Amino acid sequence: MDQCRAKLESTSLVKLYGEFTGTSNRKGRCAVILTEKDLVVQRLTSAPVGRNKVVLSLKDCVGCRAYRGNDSADKAAYLVAYFYPLKRRWMSSKVSRQRVEQGFRLASLQDPQANLEEAEKWARAVRERSARQQFPRNGVLMSQMSRPCQMMLLVNPQSGKGQALTLYNNHIQRMLNEAGIKHTLVITERQNHAREMVKEADLSQWDALVIMSGDGLLYEVINGLLERPDWEEAIRTPLGILPGGSGNALAASIHHYSGASPVTSEELLVSCGFLLCKGLVSHMDMVSIHLCSSPRLFSFLSLAWGFVADVDIESEKYRHFGAVRFTIGTLVRLASLRVYKGRLAYLPATKDHNSEEALRSNTMLCKDRVPPVTLPAVRDSSFHNSCHSNNSLKVRRVESTPSRSATKALPGPHDSLLPPLDQPLPDDWVVVPEEDFVLMLAMYQSHLAEDLLAAPEATPDDGVIHLFYVRAGISPTALLRLFLAMEKGAHLTTNCQHLVYTKVRALRLEPYSPKGIITVDGEVVEYGPVQAEVHRGLSRLITG
Repeated sequence: MDQCRAKLESTSLVKLYGEFTGTSNRKGRCAVILTEKDLVVQRLTSAPVGRNKVVLSLKDCVGCRAYRGNDSADKAAYLVAYFYPLKRRWMSSKVSRQRVEQGFRLASLQDPQANLEEAEKWARAVRERSARQQFPRNGVLMSQMSRPCQMMLLVNPQSGKGQALTLYNNHIQRMLNEAGIKHTLVITERQNHAREMVKEADLSQWDALVIMSGDGLLYEVINGLLERPDWEEAIRTPLGILPGGSGNALAASIHHYSGASPVTSEELLVSCGFLLCKGLVSHMDMVSIHLCSSPRLFSFLSLAWGFVADVDIESEKYRHFGAVRFTIGTLVRLASLRVYKGRLAYLPATKDHNSEEALRSNTMLCKDRVPPVTLPAVRDSSFHNSCHSNNSLKVRRVESTPSRSATKALPGPHDSLLPPLDQPLPDDWVVVPEEDFVLMLAMYQSHLAEDLLAAPEATPDDGVIHLFYVRAGISPTALLRLFLAMEKGAHLTTNCQHLVYTKVRALRLEPYSPKGIITVDGEVVEYGPVQAEVHRGLSRLITG
């Protein structure tokens, strides 16, 4: 046993060493070593070191606490640490986060208070070293939320299959308690309840706003924050997302940004819960959306017209199936594929557009990794305007700086790239020559749904809109193949002649078809001319 102890103590970077018993087996003793990166547990037996040895990475630790037992006669103190390491499931190739609880009993001292102080010393050391396990991800340095922190957790009990509260009780409540995060549960009662609440709330009492729902509830929260008089401060409130709906696109994106293998359903919830508990915050882009007669909106996920928007909304009738609703909706719409007429224009994102914006002091922004996949496009002065009439008029070239008059009086940031919808576009915009489309999709996160990696190059604050459109003429079979490839983010390598992808800073769409659906973050908005501009790093997102 002494030889075993000596080998353990020789481990490099040892910060703490102790010998304890287990919480359930008080006869078996174990040596515990805390290094800068790991918690190492070794049973003290005559077996060689390496057997019965557990190494737990502090990167996977969400919390650690010390406490006294319920028995007043018990002089011991207890130490318990909570880990969520990535593990391969039994009889499966899938890797997901699984809960590991490691507990110890400390009774080496006669004084109960002294035992508790020793346990608290260990708990502090574990928490401190776990918090240090921060590394740049995709070139982005993240800040960490202060501890202790207080979160408002908004839950929509009707989202998805209607199981959000059950999932909270089964997973999230315990995880937040393990991480020592205080939170107030707020159950939304109606549409726009969350929007109204955050618009009027005293945000100084909250360190973060966390949404447990689909993407629609976060859409409400973001627009409520940006409608406040103090929107500049309000939008800096860190936002968290826990999947409780059908699509869960942002939750899937956050999991993807962590570098972990794809997961869905409750495994995705556990992953996002773990990342929330780690509390690392990065910047997130916002996109301002202008409609013809509605107030300006703000979007964090997507703008869609055509096939994608139709499937999203028409599949609402299958909501009780959960995420499968989108598969059903896709097959139904493929059976009678529609063509949508309209006009699309965009302002390309150049390689040096980053230098035109002030970089945040704690953020290193990503460089483009792959050149955009584009088909030839021509500049055309015949972009139509139908805000006042469906009759098409040719627009004239303009050389002046785009007007801000449309947004000057509104809360939120100014749009420096967009002229009013009833004004012509500047010369540096590209007008797409085609007018017949199957879909137009503008993305600013990686995922369109849990299992659709629509924009594999996207990061939360890359400062661009990832624009996709599919031209008319594609067969239902080819479109289905495209969406099947999108499950793994491989649709851009299919060499589909009808698919166009490019990175843009702003866009304008004018539908010609008299009927159709346009969605923003999965929510139906006014059908008609629409334009959008990205605002880099405007908000804060808890990405873990």
